[in-house]
Amino acid sequence: MVMLIRFFFQASVLTLDDSIVDGDQVDYLIKFCPTKEEMELLKGYTGSLDNLGKCEQFFLEMMKVPRVESKLRILSFKIKFLTQVADVKNNLNTINDVAEEVRNSDKLKRVMQTILSLGNALNQGTARGSAVGFRLDSLLKLIDIRARNNKMTLMHYLCKVLAGKLPEVLDFVKDLAHLEPATKIQLKDLAEEMQAITKGLEKVEQELATSEKDGPVSETFYKKLKEFLADAQAEGRSLASLYSTAGKSADSLAHYFGEDPVRCPFEQVVSTLLSFVKTFERAHAENLKQAEAEKKKAQMEAEREKAKAAAAHKKAGSPEPGVSNR
Repeated sequence: MVMLIRFFFQASVLTLDDSIVDGDQVDYLIKFCPTKEEMELLKGYTGSLDNLGKCEQFFLEMMKVPRVESKLRILSFKIKFLTQVADVKNNLNTINDVAEEVRNSDKLKRVMQTILSLGNALNQGTARGSAVGFRLDSLLKLIDIRARNNKMTLMHYLCKVLAGKLPEVLDFVKDLAHLEPATKIQLKDLAEEMQAITKGLEKVEQELATSEKDGPVSETFYKKLKEFLADAQAEGRSLASLYSTAGKSADSLAHYFGEDPVRCPFEQVVSTLLSFVKTFERAHAENLKQAEAEKKKAQMEAEREKAKAAAAHKKAGSPEPGVSNR
């Protein structure tokens, strides 16, 4: 066991080699790092290793690595760094993409203009009958507003109007490819991820400065860590720039709908839009289903009337019973 532990620290930790371990394995080891008190107790031990338990032997091997816990944490950070950066980048790009898609969608714009026109028509003669805009959350109320006969909602009527006058905009959702992925993003989580990456890089800098003074035992570790830090800092700067751009994109999305990003943050904007899209698609599908049912009903009525007419014609052309043609 001692030889195995020794090999692990020499082949992986002191060389920052992540090819033989994964992040979970390193994090598991970190939990078993000896405390200061335990290291003090074992520091002066000069007896045979065979007289110690496996736990104490494990601790002694770990103690041969200067600041072993710090180095393990650095190795864990290095292993996870590229994946962590890639995940954050993907989310930041999604924010930029969805903001651009919404702003550039002429179809969505025409749908919103139609909603405004319908709202003004409904409120004609009132103070709200000449509105130049509406609150974003009003989109969610379209399904709740019903006609007097209670048979059609305003959302269904909107779909019917668009199908009749602007059928080319009915598939506006195709312009918003990143809308649904965007609803899974929380800006608070992204901020925490960015902070974790920044703090992680700061700890790498600190360990690099300290490892330089360790001597030969940390010589390879120092060299590898210096190379990693240079690359990681470049990635960090690129990520910080992208994060700043995404923050502006998130705010611009609220501004596009005339909302305050503080009162109506990014998460609320995209979740409201997605709910509207889902409700719109469902209402349009129901309209099509109803139209098809009405068409079939009309065809059946026509067939029935045709059959009645044929029967009446046949009856009119047939001689009455008991009457001869002679």
